[in-house]
Amino acid sequence: MRVIELKGLILNAENWVKQLFGEDTSGHDFYHTDRVRKAARTIAEKEGADAELCELAALLHDAGDDKFHPSEEAGKQFVKRWLQKQEVTNETIEKLVDIIETVSFKGGNNRPPASLEARVVQDADRLDAIGAIGIARCFMFAGYKGEAMYHPELKPRDIITKEAYRQERSSAINHFYEKLLKLSELMTTETGKQMARERHQFLETFLHEFFAEWEGQR
Repeated sequence: MRVIELKGLILNAENWVKQLFGEDTSGHDFYHTDRVRKAARTIAEKEGADAELCELAALLHDAGDDKFHPSEEAGKQFVKRWLQKQEVTNETIEKLVDIIETVSFKGGNNRPPASLEARVVQDADRLDAIGAIGIARCFMFAGYKGEAMYHPELKPRDIITKEAYRQERSSAINHFYEKLLKLSELMTTETGKQMARERHQFLETFLHEFFAEWEGQR
């Protein structure tokens, strides 16, 4: 695909996901997508990946997520149909779908990314789940799902199936232990690891302060 065609496709994808997530209140709004797109380009350029392909996949990464569809297959087909309408080649569609399918955490049960571009986009998405914005999104998503901020009797789960991760009752604070605190060590690019370190430290600082205030020590 020529660069000029890819740039046009990126613009079309941006406009499409703005429509899809313009009213989102789960922490997966277009601003999340845009931050992931920017981080993906930054990481791609430093890691020597295809920056345009990473940017396009980052823009589309939530469009087919099964959180927003009846099944993984339904989400995949939703994205594929849009790409086909854009007259994208089958080869490029398969590359994009392969990248998108490995982005989501799914309780730690997703398959590992198979390409450098997939690793880049996965790291970019995970960066937006940690640090100050990651904390804000965590509580936003808990509220969206009707979950508690914190419930001392609900303990974090060590081993979680994808179904349990998505459906069982939990809390925002438990989500730190079930996902967020694990992400820094799960980064697969050197750039992603470097970018994650300070954000991970912020998670730990926040939890220290949270529990001190919870116990009336502050």
